[in-house]
Amino acid sequence: MVLEHTGERLIEAHYQESPGDYLIYLFHMVAYNFARRYVGGKRALDYGCGSGYGTALLAADCEHITGIDTAPEAISYAGLHYQAPNLSYETVRPASEGPIPFSDGFFDTVLSFQVLEHIRDVRPYLSEIKRVLKPGGALILSTPDRSTRLLPFQKPWNIWHIKEYSRKKLAHILEQYFCNVDIQQMGGKQKVLEIELARTRTLMWLTLPFTLPLVPEIIRTGCLRVLKHLEKRRKSRISRSLQQFDFDESDLFISPDLSKSVNLLAVAYKGFS
Repeated sequence: MVLEHTGERLIEAHYQESPGDYLIYLFHMVAYNFARRYVGGKRALDYGCGSGYGTALLAADCEHITGIDTAPEAISYAGLHYQAPNLSYETVRPASEGPIPFSDGFFDTVLSFQVLEHIRDVRPYLSEIKRVLKPGGALILSTPDRSTRLLPFQKPWNIWHIKEYSRKKLAHILEQYFCNVDIQQMGGKQKVLEIELARTRTLMWLTLPFTLPLVPEIIRTGCLRVLKHLEKRRKSRISRSLQQFDFDESDLFISPDLSKSVNLLAVAYKGFS
């Protein structure tokens, strides 16, 4: 099965095609490796697992891990490419259309990596995570840090993102459902981080005319769709081959206080009451 490499649904086979693709892959790997300390010997849920490579990575640590996604093609790809006795995948409906098929308190840990920004109404999604977590269970969540991607008033320039969050706003939302919310930032050495910062600065200014707050959503998405199509055509004319780069996961880090970060990484717990 061939799964389209959109930039949102990461596919391991494509991660070495450019420095930017490789860096995005490393950001994902940093988040999954961070989560290892919370899933050891436990029952875990990867809610929004995409192509499944990260879910499979954690299977070695878990009692059992389940990857779920609303995209059937992603689940089919994951099931074909990543298999283990304690690993399963399942297609689910969006949380806004009904509960996910697990009983209350079924999981010790829930992972939600780069999902929240895609959801218009996050309340059903977070409610479902809380419901399937056992009391005292942990949510590990990552989402882009809008502070380095967008102007304060700007809508997302990523066509698939509905809303991006500041650290303060993310904390406010999570604290409505969970306790002991701790939000850290993901960054890296300047020479490596600048690859991503340069990309996001370009897109921030390039898309500004149609990502202003008062621009109707149909215009924003229409213009972004045109830009995406032009970029896809440009890349199709470039010879794509696997490359080696002079940076790796050791050049990235997670810290509670960074001057520049690309992602927010939250740890929150379900209360006992």
